[in-house]
Amino acid sequence: MAPAPLQLLAPAKLNLFLHITGRHADGYHQLQTLFQLLDFGDNMEFTLAAPGVLALHSQSATRHIAIPLDDNLILQAANQLKALDPGNQGASIRIRKRIPLGAGLGGGSSNAAMTLLALNSIWQLNLGVTQLCEIGVKLGADVPVFIRGCSAWGEGIGERLRPVELAASWYLVITPECAVSTAEIFCHEQLTRNSPAITIADFLGGRARNDCESVTRMLYPEVDAALNWLAQFTDARMTGTGSSVFANFPDKEAADRILEKLPAHLSGFVAKGINSLEHKIPGA
Repeated sequence: MAPAPLQLLAPAKLNLFLHITGRHADGYHQLQTLFQLLDFGDNMEFTLAAPGVLALHSQSATRHIAIPLDDNLILQAANQLKALDPGNQGASIRIRKRIPLGAGLGGGSSNAAMTLLALNSIWQLNLGVTQLCEIGVKLGADVPVFIRGCSAWGEGIGERLRPVELAASWYLVITPECAVSTAEIFCHEQLTRNSPAITIADFLGGRARNDCESVTRMLYPEVDAALNWLAQFTDARMTGTGSSVFANFPDKEAADRILEKLPAHLSGFVAKGINSLEHKIPGA
């Protein structure tokens, strides 16, 4: 009897703040951030397939979200593990996309992380989490936080992680009709690159911001307008390099009340912050 498909949530994340503290000679930026995982994300399913076969099937929750089927982080992650599989096993991967693209919510990185975890399990490669993170960081700086599956304080290029226990919170996340180029933001001459390092106590005391926000607002008026709209009701921030913006609420009902007022040109969702993923993958 064939094993049952492995079904996983590939969660979205928020950067509760993002400070850029320097830049390496290779162009990578040194940063500090606090990753908050959400109970909202893409649904992924992994099934063993014929030897050598890698098949990806994508379904979008809305017509605005679609991933390329021939060159994406899911297949890149799968091929990284395929090179380590002496049995040349195959896999069929299905994904239902809910996380907007180019939104700073980590959708591609989360998809890659779940692919590494799932195929490591169903192919019985027995790689440890540290080994998977070493593979994942080559695909994207945010991939390790999803592999480890915990909200975390991040430093380095985002790969040096310290798990944190954050207070229960609900978030309203809204996304304007634009996709932000991360490379464009990090290459911009006006980007702040010398923020001083802070501590968790500084963050909790309100002494934190997103260094990318001012540049993104300047280059993408849609993001500026979304932040201005949300700021009518509460403190609003941008995640990552954008385009999504968010606000923190004490309960779901308070967040839902603002979501109901959302203009038609904006999309949004309400999600709970989680400290760790619930699914436990054999061998991970």
